[in-house]
Amino acid sequence: MMLQKGDKKLINAWAFYDWANSVYSLVIGTAVFPLYYSSITENKSVWFLGMKWNIPDTLYSYALSFSFLVVAFLSPILSAIADYKGNKKNFMKFFCWLGGLSVISLYFFDGLDKAWLGIVFSILASIGFWSSIVFYNSYLPEVAFPEQQDKASAKGFIYGYAGSIILLIINLIMILFPDIFGISAGLASRISFVMVGLWWIGFAQLTFKRLPDVKETKGTEKGYIWKGFTALKKVWIELKNHTTLRKFLIAFFLLSIGVQTIILLATIFGSSELGLKTTNLIITVLMIQLIAIVGAFIFSNISNKYGNIKTLKTTLLFWILVCFCAFLLHKDLPNVEFYFYGLGGLLGLVLGAIQSLARATYSKLLPVTTDNTTFFSFYDVTEKIAIVFGTFVFGFLNWIFNAMQYSVLSLALFFVASFIVLSTLKKTKYVQ
Repeated sequence: MMLQKGDKKLINAWAFYDWANSVYSLVIGTAVFPLYYSSITENKSVWFLGMKWNIPDTLYSYALSFSFLVVAFLSPILSAIADYKGNKKNFMKFFCWLGGLSVISLYFFDGLDKAWLGIVFSILASIGFWSSIVFYNSYLPEVAFPEQQDKASAKGFIYGYAGSIILLIINLIMILFPDIFGISAGLASRISFVMVGLWWIGFAQLTFKRLPDVKETKGTEKGYIWKGFTALKKVWIELKNHTTLRKFLIAFFLLSIGVQTIILLATIFGSSELGLKTTNLIITVLMIQLIAIVGAFIFSNISNKYGNIKTLKTTLLFWILVCFCAFLLHKDLPNVEFYFYGLGGLLGLVLGAIQSLARATYSKLLPVTTDNTTFFSFYDVTEKIAIVFGTFVFGFLNWIFNAMQYSVLSLALFFVASFIVLSTLKKTKYVQ
């Protein structure tokens, strides 16, 4: 029996995809893979596409930029077609499998001569993950009513943090105590990549089982690509008539430059710039995830009392503080790991909150429409272009100054600009 919009079982099934996919963003995007990549390439040069990269961290940053550029190009086309044909679940499934299998394939990145495999499959995994999120996010206004969306969005992030922490702890026990399992630390990391892919694909099936299928089509097979561009043009025109929504997208673009770049490159900053040990970074990552669960819950309640915009602006102040504090850190600072722990705790408090609130706020601002996927593609494309810009600027400034502090400091400017834009937004029925 098909579950109806607003049904708690349907909302829980939708949110459970965060449980499934967040192991990618934590283990592959943030914790284990960046540290594994750095350990393999540390103080070495990497050959990729016939070029010699003397700063491998810059290559990794550019690889992420490229993957998000691909997603930014593909997602509006695919999502418009999905709205047109009514088969968004099939697209979501395809990219879930692409991402999961690519993560599993990282197992074969077992040395410096295989660094190209690590780069290629990390790009494909990133494309699979973020493309599936386009369709996942677009289901929010279809599974929950406006008054339910703040809590539904927060629930997804909470599920995601909880699930990813469980698998990360299992992976870290293997990596930190490989002798118990009779393997090397490097092999333990590679096995963890396989576990992430299986977890992601396996648990996603529970979401796919309950999300509604829309089997109706709106036309023939001919000309679907052009229909997709036509749909995008209509949304773009409609956005011009919704000033608040348009301004929010600008603010979201600016804050995403900072948030997503920090998420993706924080552990590399700690490892390469501050010289922190893997144990210190692991402790920080776990602490961030645990605090993020509490933060998402706290700020969800605050937004119910004071409104989304005020709460978002409050979180931005925290992010600005994080950037300035990170700029002041350097490897020669006594007990630098404790300062890094404190910074991680501060970041964790607002990490889930700002992502959850941004998604819910956008959903509330959408006009009444049947083309939710196409509208959410704008949201996701905005985020991806922001990440392309952010990771490129981060890598470029690191190449110029050969130090990441200035890269981090530059991100504070985007948070300030986002705060200013949010301050110009007018109140609406559901967004205060």
